[in-house]
Parts: sequence; C-alpha cells; structure tokens
Amino acid sequence: MALDDVTRRLDRIAEALEQASVRFAFVGGQAVAMWVATKDPAAVRTTKDVDILIDRNDLPIARKAALTVDMDYFEVMGVGMFLERDDPNPRKAVHLVWAGEKVRPQYPLASPSLFEIETLEGGKPVVSLAGLVRMKLMSDRDQDRVHLRDLIEVALVTRETLRHLPPELAGRLDSLLHEAGR
Repeated sequence: MALDDVTRRLDRIAEALEQASVRFAFVGGQAVAMWVATKDPAAVRTTKDVDILIDRNDLPIARKAALTVDMDYFEVMGVGMFLERDDPNPRKAVHLVWAGEKVRPQYPLASPSLFEIETLEGGKPVVSLAGLVRMKLMSDRDQDRVHLRDLIEVALVTRETLRHLPPELAGRLDSLLHEAGR
C-alpha cells in the first residue's frame, strides 16, 4: 500500500507540473528505481519520498501546479518540498532539488541541469544516468551507496563510469565497484 501511495504521489506531481509546463526530472531513489527497471524490474526498490529537479525560477509556477493536486509548499531547514495537504509528513514529501545549483556548499559539483534529462519507459522525465550517479556520489549517505550498488548490480554503472568523474567522486565509486567484485 505504501508503494501505491508513492506511485500516486509521483504521478500526481508529474501530471500537475506537465500541465503547468514546468520542466522537471525525477532524481533520488525514484530515479534509481526507474533506471534499474530498464535492466531488471525485479531488482527495483523504492523510497517513501519523491525528489524532483526543477529550476528555482520555476518555483512560483510549480507551487501553483502543486496546489491543484492538494500539495502545499514548505521549506524545512532550507529544503523546499511539496507536502500532502491531508498528511503533511516530510518523509512522504516531494522534495525539490534546484537544477544547476549545489545541494550543499561543500559538494564539488552542482546538481545536473535540466538539459540532462531522459525519458524512460512510461514517459517520465528522469535525470541522466551520469547526472544521477554524480548526485549519489556527492551525497554519499548509506542510502546513496545502496542505490549505487543497485545500479552496479544491473550493470548500469561500470568501471567505464569512473572515467567521467572528478577524482574525489571516482574514488568513492571505485570502492563500491571493488566491493562488488567489478
């Protein structure tokens, strides 16, 4: 049932943003799931929240779009999110990531731009695989490493991926690849 709630939330915000002509892409755990599904649907795992990449300048239009699907905008500790009006739990929110901006000042790179979007099966816009890998390596939390292991397991991320990363991120990925015997 929780998976159905996440899918409905994802579909609702996607439809609202598309109707309002707001460019966006799914990032985070949902993007990992979408990419993994292209290789092995049985290997997909999901998360309770939805993360989307949008241009900060589109926030006013995105806020109006979210209202049409009963989601209100809030900022908690500097993180913008759309919360369900009838269940305003940040763990089940649609979190916003600003395209082309650093999520944290100490990150070596900014988030991907809205030019790094691909449309996967089902027609959902998702950040490019390269952009997603960079984001996961920069965040470097336990859940991000699990997501990267999922991408490694289905051979979406390989040793070839290392060539396209700055040294500090390549080192992190190299450790995960080594751990997986790749």
